[in-house]
Amino acid sequence: MTAPEPLLLALAGEPQALAQALEAAWSQGRVVALAGPGEQTRLAEALRQDGVVAALGRALEPGSPAVLLGSGGSSGARRWCLQPLAHLQASAAASSRWLEGLDLDPAACVHLNPLPLHHVSGLLPLLRARHGGAPLRWLAPALLRDPGALAEAMPLQPGRPAVLSLVPTQLARLLDEPTAVAWLRSCAVIWVGGAALPQALAQRARAEHLPLAPCYGATETAAMVCALPPQRFLAGEPGCGPPLDDVDLRLAAADGAVEVRSPRLALGWLESGGLRPLPLTAAGWWRSGDAGQIGPAGLELLGRLDGALSSGGETVFPEQLEARLQSEARAQGLPLAAVLLLGVEEPPWGQRLVALVRAEAGADSASLLESLQALVAAWPPAERPRRWWSCPELAVSAQGKWQRGHWRKWLGGLVVEGAG
Repeated sequence: MTAPEPLLLALAGEPQALAQALEAAWSQGRVVALAGPGEQTRLAEALRQDGVVAALGRALEPGSPAVLLGSGGSSGARRWCLQPLAHLQASAAASSRWLEGLDLDPAACVHLNPLPLHHVSGLLPLLRARHGGAPLRWLAPALLRDPGALAEAMPLQPGRPAVLSLVPTQLARLLDEPTAVAWLRSCAVIWVGGAALPQALAQRARAEHLPLAPCYGATETAAMVCALPPQRFLAGEPGCGPPLDDVDLRLAAADGAVEVRSPRLALGWLESGGLRPLPLTAAGWWRSGDAGQIGPAGLELLGRLDGALSSGGETVFPEQLEARLQSEARAQGLPLAAVLLLGVEEPPWGQRLVALVRAEAGADSASLLESLQALVAAWPPAERPRRWWSCPELAVSAQGKWQRGHWRKWLGGLVVEGAG
């Protein structure tokens, strides 16, 4: 029997309506592709390639619902990851058991979600609420931008523990508003993932006695695979805690890469009109792109191994974006000779992209920078450079490679001098 074509949901609209459409498609055994802002065209093109529908049909049991979600993967490229609904449900069940380990009844909780559905960390609160028969409350992005209004718009009910999912950028913004801090303090659990929790932010949260539970996971692992209980976080323990009960963790001997084994690993990624299976060892281990160490408190992340940047909870790959910008600039006839994207530290985002640009000989650099900014205006926020600098001497090395360290020093000197 031929598998039905995937349903592409572009995530513009009320999350309640999108969740209803998603669950309706799942009830029909559909594969739903979730496109975030600026990603709809790329995902639609991937789905139109010959062989994709047949490949999905071969990978899934007949009538098995699933999702396709954007992921950074582990090799430095944006991918579309296939996760069966059953794997997401298994993840929700594991996190429910984790809550029970804290003496919290999952059915008595309320799940609060300010994260978008095209993120696995924004999709799982829906599954967790459904698994436990608990209510789900969506937090509008405007509330996170106006944290002073949060407590009034979303009052928490005494006797119903609130479980909240955040990325560090959101947490930092809320910590700047006293009424939002008091509201956070009344939550039972605040899962913080999507990027490493900066030490300074963790210290601020401890000083405010916030029940944070730093966690770690990926689209390929159906979200959270380990989490540090709030009591241990408040006691000063570092890291992301021990693995959940359906997960094994280890570190690669060669480079300390975090490796995961679990029955809820993704089936693979869309690639060249087919589905590339997740690369696993013979014993079923999947290698992430993160370096870590495992101590008494569990997993501690040390950073990315593949050169990726973490910006506002998003994984960003500068080389991929440079190639895309060059291609789109050529298509528009823009005189772009060279572009280099660098990550600079910018709390609370983590790192933000800065673009160094060399115009073609004789072209107006200022006009080019304006055109490039307009060109990327519809890109996802984490992929849009925060600042743009004209750099007439920008060039690769004699070996044809970017000496990123050299250009970071150049950029640092430019910023210190206040030039632009």
